[in-house]
Amino acid sequence: MLQPGLRQVAAGYVLYGTSTMLVFTTGDGVHGFTMDPGVGEFLLSHPNIRIPERGRIYSVNEGYYSYWDEPTKAILEYFKSSDNNNRKPYSGRYIGSLVADFHRNLIYGGIFMYPADNRDPKKPQGKLRLTCEANPMAFLAEQAGGMAVDGRNRILELEVEHLHQRTPLFIGSREDVLKVREVYREFDAKG
Repeated sequence: MLQPGLRQVAAGYVLYGTSTMLVFTTGDGVHGFTMDPGVGEFLLSHPNIRIPERGRIYSVNEGYYSYWDEPTKAILEYFKSSDNNNRKPYSGRYIGSLVADFHRNLIYGGIFMYPADNRDPKKPQGKLRLTCEANPMAFLAEQAGGMAVDGRNRILELEVEHLHQRTPLFIGSREDVLKVREVYREFDAKG
């Protein structure tokens, strides 16, 4: 159980909404299957899903802004300004569900952020669990051409120390996640 995410062999989720969709990977691309109630089976509806290289949407609970570190605040300001790679502000969309927010960004491009915050001294690394939330989603993101980091490090390379270990998560379109890592490294270089 306490293995890095690189050792995963499969990951997926089921999304319920106007339709029911199963999205998964076994390490050879990401595929989506939609439930057809007429036949009672999941049918391949989204073969080989590829997340756009850069998105237009950011997903984060901005209500916790004052609890974030300075790099995270700078990242949010980057996505909200017109001084970014898109030359216009990203749209803020936050459902409050990792799966739903990730799925939208997987299809349309963008970044989901659940940074660490200083609200709860018992959870200095944030809320999301590495083994059963961050790693599976990171595996899906990378198989679709995206990325996932904790700010500085690739999620799938993090050492698992205990089953309920928590981690910050920045996941989605490759160029957007690379920007997160760049900002963290700039702050680290300043000391």
